[in-house]
Amino acid sequence: MKHRIVVLGAGYAGTYVAGNLARRLSPADTEITVVNAVPDFVERLRLHQVAAGGQMETQSLADIFAGTGVRLHLARVTAVDPERQVVITVAGADGGGELGYDTLLYALGSHGDDRSVPGVAEHAFDVAARPSALRLRERLDGLRGSGKVVVVGDGLTGIETATEIAESRPGLSVVLVARGELGAQLSAGARSHLRRACDRLGITVLEHTSVEAVEAARVLCADGAAVASDATVWTAGFAVNPIAAAAGLEVTGNGRIVVDRTMRSLSHPNVYAAGDSVHAIGDNGRPLPMSCATAGYTGMQAIKAIVGRLTASKIGHVKLGYPGNHISLGRQDGILHMVDHEGGAKPRYMGGRKAARIKAGILRMSLWANSHPTFCMPKRKRHLAGAPDLFAARALPYAPDAPADKAVA
Repeated sequence: MKHRIVVLGAGYAGTYVAGNLARRLSPADTEITVVNAVPDFVERLRLHQVAAGGQMETQSLADIFAGTGVRLHLARVTAVDPERQVVITVAGADGGGELGYDTLLYALGSHGDDRSVPGVAEHAFDVAARPSALRLRERLDGLRGSGKVVVVGDGLTGIETATEIAESRPGLSVVLVARGELGAQLSAGARSHLRRACDRLGITVLEHTSVEAVEAARVLCADGAAVASDATVWTAGFAVNPIAAAAGLEVTGNGRIVVDRTMRSLSHPNVYAAGDSVHAIGDNGRPLPMSCATAGYTGMQAIKAIVGRLTASKIGHVKLGYPGNHISLGRQDGILHMVDHEGGAKPRYMGGRKAARIKAGILRMSLWANSHPTFCMPKRKRHLAGAPDLFAARALPYAPDAPADKAVA
């Protein structure tokens, strides 16, 4: 009887893991099924562009997995029963019901956190999924070139969303609400570059501002201020699906699956996790952040662990780190910024058009790699399949912590 591997989710982590398992395991001995709610691979890293009015190429999962032996099951996962080793789904294109597994790879990812502040679920938009990004796009279209957009959250998603909207729709007034100092995670030079970009695009930045509630036409701040808003975009945090917690898997307080160094669940040894759903400790002893880079590293580690255990071979370790940030500031500007082993900002960065081109290249590489999941890369380049390290190549001419116009000459 074939060993049944079920992969939940076909995002960056799930697609990559499923394809690579198909390449490395014998189809005579294993059966790989991917369960996903939608038929296309969604480039989540481009959804802020979609919301602002841009186009995004779609890749059919059926085409991606064609010829790999991977079975695609289009349905929405509602529960996992680890005692019976089944996944429960509701009706999709391929119907609902139960799927049995011998090994489970949980990669359901994350979604916008719309429950932590009153009014967010009812009145705010997000760019964490394609449907919500399209709803925001429709709302911006309805403003007909005038009005105020308030983006809450100054993480990478908030910065990219605010700058993309400001550049693509110059008639709109864009406000970016930051809980602390804008770009606090960046070096002094990169922060200065970010501020210049916001000034150039006409973005109003409200720093050291906490939001207590969102209403239909305004955002209420902790200091008593009310910011008028025709469209509020919530990027202040992400949450994971409660399915893992409900299944009885060991999870953190926010629902992410607790794993060992090989991405294996501490509570259920035939369950692995990768991507935003996993609480993995990096090589520096700190939890890895939700990111595309983390999807790549945790996905590769899960592949090595599953293949190793099923073939009774040595399980290799991949590095678990976070190399840095690649931030788009509209289509013509960006910041590439490295971090040290402890996650602190290094003083050198790259900014401007060159950074924007490299960021675009990273996204293209990531799409290509996920669209060709069984492509056999040279061993030394396999880590690039999740595209976490492209911008970290030692050959890149990183700028000193100095004016960015000099950095990108």
